[in-house]
Amino acid sequence: MSQYPALAGVHVLGAVQPGYETILTPPALAFVAQLHRMYETTRRSLLTARMQHQAWYNQGGEIDFAGEMSSVRADPNWKVRPAPADLTDRRVEITGPCDRKMVINALNSGAKCFMACLEDASAPTWDVMVQGQVNLRDAAAGTITLEDKGKSYALNAQTAVLIARPRGWHLDEAHMTVDGERVSGAIFDFGLYMFHNAKALIARGSGPYFYLPKLEHYLEARLWNNIFITAQSMLDLPLGTIRATVLIETLPGAFMAEEILYELRDHITALNCGRWDYIFSYIKTFQNDASKLLPDRAAVTMTVPFMAKYAAHVVRTCHKRGAHAMGGMSAFIPVKDDEAANEKAYSAVRADKEREATLGHDGTWVAHPGLVGVARDVFDRLMPGPNQLHVIPAGSATAADLITPPQGPRTLAGLTNNINVGIGYIAAWLRGQGAVPLHNLMEDAATAEISRTQLWQWKKAGASLDSGEKVDADLINRVTDEQLAVWKAQVGDNFFAGGKYTEAAEVFRTLTLADKLEPFLTVPAYEHYFAR
Repeated sequence: MSQYPALAGVHVLGAVQPGYETILTPPALAFVAQLHRMYETTRRSLLTARMQHQAWYNQGGEIDFAGEMSSVRADPNWKVRPAPADLTDRRVEITGPCDRKMVINALNSGAKCFMACLEDASAPTWDVMVQGQVNLRDAAAGTITLEDKGKSYALNAQTAVLIARPRGWHLDEAHMTVDGERVSGAIFDFGLYMFHNAKALIARGSGPYFYLPKLEHYLEARLWNNIFITAQSMLDLPLGTIRATVLIETLPGAFMAEEILYELRDHITALNCGRWDYIFSYIKTFQNDASKLLPDRAAVTMTVPFMAKYAAHVVRTCHKRGAHAMGGMSAFIPVKDDEAANEKAYSAVRADKEREATLGHDGTWVAHPGLVGVARDVFDRLMPGPNQLHVIPAGSATAADLITPPQGPRTLAGLTNNINVGIGYIAAWLRGQGAVPLHNLMEDAATAEISRTQLWQWKKAGASLDSGEKVDADLINRVTDEQLAVWKAQVGDNFFAGGKYTEAAEVFRTLTLADKLEPFLTVPAYEHYFAR
């Protein structure tokens, strides 16, 4: 444990490796501590409210648009603040973790923006989080370089706009405490990035831009807005310097999309369709409702009715209020030395991006530099201007539009894939990786969340597969054992001991077979593996 003499009550519990002292400076830690002291009580109360809302849904309570905010939705006069110049055209954004090579390659990828993820694409180890801040500090300054295996990496003259994604409200940072309390992971990530980089980014013609994950209520957006106001005041920056994009990646958040824009109207530029977490949130919200079972994960595409309605709802809501509507991630990635597989991946990405551009999205996400050009070509062809704020999809979304599940197969192959990918992803996460290529798809934490919650819900409901097999503990245990053996055969005995596959299988098995659905697998896994 280290305590900074000038900072009463502030302790850093993680090891301070060489270079970390440039991030964990007394002024930066004081900045984070002040935000914590002002807003931690509110964060805790909002997390309690989440649990109460979930208890309501579990008891059969309905989800709907917020009645108390109907006047905000009905008022045609308010708009969000116009986007700054470097966020006016966001036709292709690349996302990924904050390791040094990824940061350089993403900024050089030709994408308009790089969403540097300290959340679901990063395993929240102490070293990953602090080294990520080092890398983003150097990127914001334009000085980031790397020598690796005889190759030199540096930034091009023209780079993507940097946007940071801090952790969600539900995650703590166990390695920093203030007055004996853990600091929120969100405030830790935001505070350090804001303190070190806001003025450097402004000096280079950009600004402190953020992606905000996993919001479930407009009051959670209000908390972020208050933090933004305070942070700007502490750094002597004008109101509206910070700009945020909110991921609409929870079902409750989709019902409050317009209110989220309203709460952040001085600081928000866009909403994003976070499709994979959205599916996870749908399952979690309706965990006790046997009438809301989804088919195999692969069958829940953006073209099924409730997902298509959700995307149209986000575009309509954004453009009505002058905000951009960002499309979601296509998980396909290029396959090295396999032309046929690559063309299949490129075709899938083109179709996905054509759907988004035609609907009215102002840009989209890709997970690999090799797909930037594919997505850009589609948006260049279908969106000749910098955005499509003038396109407002007809109609309006009803509650039934957003919650009616699609029909589709429920197969042993789908169950097996959930378990295989769940084990593979969790193993990588336990090794410190947050974004992982599995079976030619780029997966992050949402993948494992969908996989384990879907099987939990199928088991809870006593569902049967199309083949007639009942989804119960015996079936899940059997297939988990089989897929652990598959991974062992694939990676080999020498790697298996350090690969964390056995631990991953037990994490997956324990959470899937538990009587109570854990809201996020990353919370108990963090406590067990990373919080020490």
